[in-house]
Amino acid sequence: MSLRIYSTLSRRAEEFSPLIPGRVRMYVCGITVYDLCHIGHARAYVAFDVVQNWLRSSGYAVTFVRNITDIDDKIIARAVKNGEPIKALTDRMVQEMHRDFDAMGIARPDHEPRATAYVPQMLDITEKLVGSGLAYHASNGDVNFAVRKFTGYGKLSGKSLDELHAGERVAVDDGKTDPLDFVLWKCAKPTEPDDAKWGSNYGPGRPGWHIECSAMACALLGESFDIHGGGADLQFPHHENEIAQSEGAFGKPMAKYWMHNGFVNIDNEKMSKSLGNFFTVREVLKKYDAETVRFFLVRAHYRSALNYSDVHLDDARVALKRLYTALDAVPSADVAIDWTTPYAARFKAALDEDFGTPEAVAVLFDVATELNKTRSSHLAGLLKGLGACLGLLQGDPAAFLKAGSVLDEASIQHFIVQRAAAKLAKNFAEADRIRQHLLAQGVELKDSPNGTIWVTKT
Repeated sequence: MSLRIYSTLSRRAEEFSPLIPGRVRMYVCGITVYDLCHIGHARAYVAFDVVQNWLRSSGYAVTFVRNITDIDDKIIARAVKNGEPIKALTDRMVQEMHRDFDAMGIARPDHEPRATAYVPQMLDITEKLVGSGLAYHASNGDVNFAVRKFTGYGKLSGKSLDELHAGERVAVDDGKTDPLDFVLWKCAKPTEPDDAKWGSNYGPGRPGWHIECSAMACALLGESFDIHGGGADLQFPHHENEIAQSEGAFGKPMAKYWMHNGFVNIDNEKMSKSLGNFFTVREVLKKYDAETVRFFLVRAHYRSALNYSDVHLDDARVALKRLYTALDAVPSADVAIDWTTPYAARFKAALDEDFGTPEAVAVLFDVATELNKTRSSHLAGLLKGLGACLGLLQGDPAAFLKAGSVLDEASIQHFIVQRAAAKLAKNFAEADRIRQHLLAQGVELKDSPNGTIWVTKT
């Protein structure tokens, strides 16, 4: 079976056929570097790490670009608040991002462009759009894209102009001819620091967010490329606006396939910095090892919503321990994977169907079960080789098992409180799941009229 990718643009799984046979050009929107990365960021970049890894494993020559947004309103505000130059802030945050991503086993991209290095290219695209009548220099000094002049606006998100117009909640911004228009070039404000300004034919200012990605993608991958990825929250307006800018400027499709990963939720609400309901990668890694966190992210399909909780991470740790236990018992041979053999063929079929990691992880457990029976060094090598495609099982099994997390008393009491809340809400399935989760880690709960007690089973 050939690789199929679900494209947000067509709203269906399509057979993958790169524009240049054998070569894949992929762009993924990166971090705005003003603070530490949270686990929602990690979900996106682990997902696309698996994508690029599987493409390479499938024999494609991949050029992977993941940008860094190092100038925007939030960055300026944070630098001013800290009393430091913008570059000092962004350099520090890029280092912290690399520290987190390296720990998570997220490979560095082939190119990691910073927006501030591509301002001339952004201005070139802006001038093309102004020259063609798709953008205009507003009275307040900004340069705006005229959304209604671009045929097909809304094709990625499925939003019509009428729907967007009906949803307007604010008055037309000063200088805009239509509330739907968006900024390509922001006129500098007197209160902004000098290192937030660049010269241009439109006066001093800085680029809008959307034009940054259009310029960097074009400069490094060309006017048309194969895959554009990012979080589901970027589908509109960011990616919709990228399409309008790039296709308006160059007259050809920006990307052939558009991929969007699902959210990480806390209590069924999207995790985000703006909502304040987030955990940084740094915080999570203080409690859980990085491979457990990666396994927790990988065993859910990249397009599905993922609920974050300590219970789910503990479940992931127990499951990963099962795989490492199987590897610990048998020395693994170096195995060149034969993709026609049953286990490998099933694994390949799973990832070839829109990167189906849950099914691929299920194959890992089937191999581990067979390994426990046969003690085959070849199967141990196969398990490690398949795990490598997901960025898993490359550590020393004995070291992983020795460092295994034993629940402390505070953690057990935390789960007891969660279980009591679930029972009170009549969510008995969740209450039973917590009970079974603790039992798998050797902790048995006993209910009594005076409350719940626990005992450790040996």
